[in-house]
Amino acid sequence: MKAYKVTVNGNVYEITLEVIDKADIKTPAAPAPAAAPAPAAPVAAGATTISAPMPGTILKVNVANGQAVKKGDVLMVLEAMKMENEIMAPNDGTVASVNINAGSTVEAGTVLCTLA
Repeated sequence: MKAYKVTVNGNVYEITLEVIDKADIKTPAAPAPAAAPAPAAPVAAGATTISAPMPGTILKVNVANGQAVKKGDVLMVLEAMKMENEIMAPNDGTVASVNINAGSTVEAGTVLCTLA
């Protein structure tokens, strides 16, 4: 053990430090690499992909596969930063796939659904 005097902001402190061998130092194990995200489902030619504009939680899914939608219809509701954001159809079409469920947490850019 070694004793030292340290001055911090004009105050003098006496500290004692223990000297240890390098053999006693344990290095933490490296974390396991994160699993790769699942690949997105293939999108048919001419299909419109609807992606999450920001990270959040899907509160409501208003459409199902095969359902016809018109431009401006609310497809789902995304809660982000304590605000409810309506995800609307950008054009007329038929819902080709719904890739998420109500209660799902999504990141920005996550494919929510596709329109054919």
